[in-house]
Amino acid sequence: MPPKRSNTLTEAELRIMRILWARGESLVSDLVSAMPESAPLAYTSVLTTVRILEQKGYVEHRQEGRAFLYSPCVAEHDASRSEVRHVLHRFFGNSREQLMLSLLGDGEITPEELQRLKDAIAEAEAAAESEEK
Repeated sequence: MPPKRSNTLTEAELRIMRILWARGESLVSDLVSAMPESAPLAYTSVLTTVRILEQKGYVEHRQEGRAFLYSPCVAEHDASRSEVRHVLHRFFGNSREQLMLSLLGDGEITPEELQRLKDAIAEAEAAAESEEK
């Protein structure tokens, strides 16, 4: 039996999605040209990856002449939220608290990041209180 297909993005898929989010509608040859020199991909690899992204629902295409133009159909923000939800479910049993404690416990958080988190928590508390009223 083949392995279950994941809806999360591989590194190669994410590189292509970042290009599509930045450029918008693109030919496969445009995507190949836009790949960073430090991590190039061959035309056939990009084509295969774009087709997988289309199967996963991240990309759609339209035909213009003989060429296919690919464009993202999932916003970058939505994709990142989906990936975070996946990690939250898979590693932290859907506990936001455990995720945050893990992030805070790695010792690499800066005072500025900590303050932004405190501010975000305060805003979330205020929003939750106003919803309760």
